[in-house]
Amino acid sequence: MDLGIKGKRALVTASSKGLGRGCAMALAEAGVDLVLNARGAEALEATAEEIRTSYGVEVTAVAADIVSEEGRAQVLEAAGQVDILVTNAGGPPPGMWTDWEREDFVKALDANMLTPIALMKAQLPGMIDKGWGRVVNITSQSVKSPIGQLGLSNSARAGLTGYVAGTARQVAPMGVVINNLLPGIHDTDRAASLDGAVVAAQGISMEEARAARMAGIPARAYGTAEGFGQTCAFMCSQHAAFMVGQNILLDGGAFNSTF
Repeated sequence: MDLGIKGKRALVTASSKGLGRGCAMALAEAGVDLVLNARGAEALEATAEEIRTSYGVEVTAVAADIVSEEGRAQVLEAAGQVDILVTNAGGPPPGMWTDWEREDFVKALDANMLTPIALMKAQLPGMIDKGWGRVVNITSQSVKSPIGQLGLSNSARAGLTGYVAGTARQVAPMGVVINNLLPGIHDTDRAASLDGAVVAAQGISMEEARAARMAGIPARAYGTAEGFGQTCAFMCSQHAAFMVGQNILLDGGAFNSTF
């Protein structure tokens, strides 16, 4: 399928690895020029070079902490005005409600709510002026089905979801489409970290931890960054113009609901 976005320009944050990288790859395959961001310069440049070689699109790599004001300013200056924005940031650490203090919630809000909002506020006016734009925020299945030990993530991402619900409908008349993409467990470094915590807590092997998690997923598998990226690319395409303010689950059926 021709996504109709060849020649567009996209900013994808936290895109050197994992789900962000999957999104960047799929957009590049569709002919989109990219601005990539991550904190680690080496992995980021390796991803950028692989994309340049594989797809022949223009790729600008900016190693910076997108959560900091300084890093965000650096990325936005390098990006200029883009047509497509994909926001992504690593989730906060797991724990119990007794572990978290105010400063822990502030950090989670900065990374997983306030940073995506700041990026949208920077890019939406230009998209509105052009009469076309796409924003995909990578959030989490926990927005639909909260996970007890991920209370920091539950809270911050739910806040972002509420913001998008209103904002998406305000900018839709101007040709700008905002949606959220909610991953369940995918075979990424984040999954390895969560499974590693289970290994440490329960004294089991990594294989046992993964098998136990897969047993709760109807698809009986972890998702892939490649499949996730292709879904993201469709949500950024010309064909997604009528998909406004939605929360799209990619969780292998783990969330059990009729609606």
